Amino acid sequence: MSIIINNIKSQISEDAENVIRKALKKADIRKSDTLKTGIYKTSLDARKRTDIHFVHSVYADLGDAEREKKLCASDASLQYIDSEVKKPVIKSGNYKGRIAVTGFGPAGLFCALVLSENGYRPIVFERGETVDDRARSVERFWNGGPLNISSNVQFGEGGAGTFSDGKLTTRIKDPFCRYVLESFVKFGAPEEILFRAKPHIGTDKLKSIIKRMREQIMENGGEVHFNTTVTGFETDGSRICRVKTDKGDHDAAAVVMAVGNSARDTFEMLFSNSILMQTKPFSVGVRIEHLQESVNESLYGEFKDNPFLPVGEYQLSYRDNEGRGVYTFCMCPGGMVVPSASEENTVVTNGMSEFLRNGKNANAAVAVSVSEKDFGSSPLDGMYFARELERRAFELAGRDYKAPATTVGGFMSGKPSLESAIAPTFARGLAECDFNRLFNEKINSMLKAGLMDFGRKMRCFRDESAIMTAPETRTSSPLRILRNEELVSPVLDNLYPCGEGAGYAGGITSAAVDGIKTAYKLMERFSPE
Repeated sequence: MSIIINNIKSQISEDAENVIRKALKKADIRKSDTLKTGIYKTSLDARKRTDIHFVHSVYADLGDAEREKKLCASDASLQYIDSEVKKPVIKSGNYKGRIAVTGFGPAGLFCALVLSENGYRPIVFERGETVDDRARSVERFWNGGPLNISSNVQFGEGGAGTFSDGKLTTRIKDPFCRYVLESFVKFGAPEEILFRAKPHIGTDKLKSIIKRMREQIMENGGEVHFNTTVTGFETDGSRICRVKTDKGDHDAAAVVMAVGNSARDTFEMLFSNSILMQTKPFSVGVRIEHLQESVNESLYGEFKDNPFLPVGEYQLSYRDNEGRGVYTFCMCPGGMVVPSASEENTVVTNGMSEFLRNGKNANAAVAVSVSEKDFGSSPLDGMYFARELERRAFELAGRDYKAPATTVGGFMSGKPSLESAIAPTFARGLAECDFNRLFNEKINSMLKAGLMDFGRKMRCFRDESAIMTAPETRTSSPLRILRNEELVSPVLDNLYPCGEGAGYAGGITSAAVDGIKTAYKLMERFSPE
């Protein structure tokens, strides 16, 4: 339990101890009355170049919950938080079989971890490889080798977020968010993720952290089966009794469906088994690359080289009169655009940064929202819409996993070009392409409107030599697998759709939280063996 003292402004070079002193003075709390103090959250305010500063929230633990609550009740600038994560309610009794978790991305990983920490022995099925083997498969593909359709940027230990930036930002407000961050720190993440407003781990560090988490699950009695694809179920009518995989069948008391948003064959299998699902909006677009120094200058002006400022990152959006939106997504400072296909004869792009974010280029998705009006109302229509874009991109770029691309100037003028001082980072190479042959008119017109609007907000978006690489199609799940308030499918009483692929999360942290909540619901119904 702690008091949170909000809105503490500091200069960009001001140290943490001085920030804490200012906070305690504002709250009229003596340092000697506290058991522990520290920075709870820090964000950068760069809206005015003449007044760039940090804004902090500071926590103060007085060791007396009642006193803390009284102080917060008498001062609206103070906030009381209970940092204790609620304990799970574990059902007493027995069940036949174990809890099976399908998919080992953030949702499946945290679901299995929490279950294993509370005496359960989950059995995890992951179609991809261990994170080390997966990294080698990815590297081979990026260097011109074959695509491993079972283990790639989308599939394998850690999920798609492993090859991104390890971004932990989320819009959800949930006590489990803190547990997720603390768990990552426990397994090796830098402590700064606990207080940064936009925390990230970096692909390079995330790999070893995920490996340690898996080892902990196994030490607790869980099992993780890699290179194993779930192909179906055996049911007794209303419940799953056995999970079918390409490596054999397994009894199960319950099944957590925590696949990512690229598990298209799994979605088709569920649909063919009459599992209720519905289409949902998602977004498609491109990756745009600028020089990182141009991003820094756009944000910080004359302070662009100040060592106390973080590497510049942005988040921009625009909406037209009809309500269709275009926005930047998954911005990767100092990063690279990476080949991210999971199906043969397709092209998919994504962005990735390492922890230091020290690459020469910055990149971000520029994504346009699409809905049933664009692709139809059947649950799988959005998935097929995205797949068609990926196949068309493969054809347009020469059928060798190059990506179709053009400069911003070439796109806006309708005369595609790759002449630019910016060296593109897409490992498989680029092919000059007219995006009118890739996207429909609505998507292209929104991309142009967004770029014009973003250029009014940030100077770097006026750079006609910026590189646009396509397509970005895996922004979020194109469907939602229905579940009730107990997080259970209405069709099968022990099937738990979970995480981003099922349509209930968007990013590492929210997917992990959904996995934790699913674990808690399972523990309310099933006991350990």
